[in-house]
Amino acid sequence: MARRKAPEELSVEELRRLLVEKRRGARKERLEHYRRTGRVVSVAPDVEDDAPPSAPIIDTTESAESTPKPTPVTPRRKFMDRVLLGVELLAVLGLVVVLLNGVGLLRRLNTEVVAALNPETVTPTPLVMAVVLPSGHTPPDAQGNTRPNEAEIPAHLLPMVQSLANVPVPTPAPDRAVRIQIPAINVDAPVVQGDGWEQLKKGVGQYIGSPSPGRDGNVVLSAHNDVYGEIFRYLDRLVPGDQVIVYTQQRQFTYVVDRTVLVEPTAVEVMASTNSPTVTLISCYPYLVNDQRIVVFARLQN
Repeated sequence: MARRKAPEELSVEELRRLLVEKRRGARKERLEHYRRTGRVVSVAPDVEDDAPPSAPIIDTTESAESTPKPTPVTPRRKFMDRVLLGVELLAVLGLVVVLLNGVGLLRRLNTEVVAALNPETVTPTPLVMAVVLPSGHTPPDAQGNTRPNEAEIPAHLLPMVQSLANVPVPTPAPDRAVRIQIPAINVDAPVVQGDGWEQLKKGVGQYIGSPSPGRDGNVVLSAHNDVYGEIFRYLDRLVPGDQVIVYTQQRQFTYVVDRTVLVEPTAVEVMASTNSPTVTLISCYPYLVNDQRIVVFARLQN
C-alpha cells in the first residue's frame, strides 16, 4: 500500500490536481443539494477527469442562482390585463366623444351669436284675430264726410276691435310691400303697414301679421272704394287672369287674379293664412252703400 504523502512532499503539479479534485467534489455536493431543492433543473456537464489541469474551472451554480426564474402567467392575470385594456379603450373613446360634443357646442354657440348680432326682420303678429274685415266706414255725406262704421261690429266684440288699434306697426324693411299696381283698373298706389282708419287715409293698407310679398302666406291688402282716393272702387271689374303687381324696395311680384267673392263684414276667414303665396284685396261694397265687402283672391305667378 502506497504511503500517503505529506503536503510538503507533494509537487506543485500534484498540489494543483488535489485542489481541483477538492473543488470538484464541493461543487458536486452543491449541485446535488440544488437539484434536491428544485433550484437548478439543468447544469453544464461535469468536467472530465482527463481535462488538462490548467483548464479553467467554471462554477455554473453562481449563474444558476443569479438567473431570475420567469413568473408563470395565470388565467387571473390574463383576465385582469384584458380588463385594464378595455378600461383604457373606453377612456379614450369617452375623451373623443367629449371633444366632439365640445366642437358641436362651440359651433352652435357661434351660430347663435351671429344670429343675435344680425337679427332678421320680425313681422309682428296681432294679439287677436280681426273681428270685422278692414276698410269699413259709413257712406260719405254730401260734403264727403265719413267715419268708421262701428254699427257693423257686434257690441260684445267692440272692445276687441279697439284693442287692435294699439297693435304696433312693424319697422320698415326692404322686403315689405311699398307699392301696388293693378293695370286692368288703373290702380297705382302706395302701400302702408297697418289697415286702421288713419293708415287707409294714406293709401292701401297691409294687414299687420300678413307676410311679405313673394313668401308663402296671405298678403292682405285693403283700401277704400268711395273716399280717400277711391283706390279700390273698381275691384268688381277684375276677372280671372288680371295681374296684381306688388312692389318692395328690392323687387316686384306679379300675382294673377283667381276669383272674386262678396261677403259679410264679419267674414274674417278670408284673411286666414295660406300654404302658398297669395294676395287678398278687400274693400267695402257696393259703392256708396258699404254694407258688404268685395274680396279678390290672386295667386303668385310662376
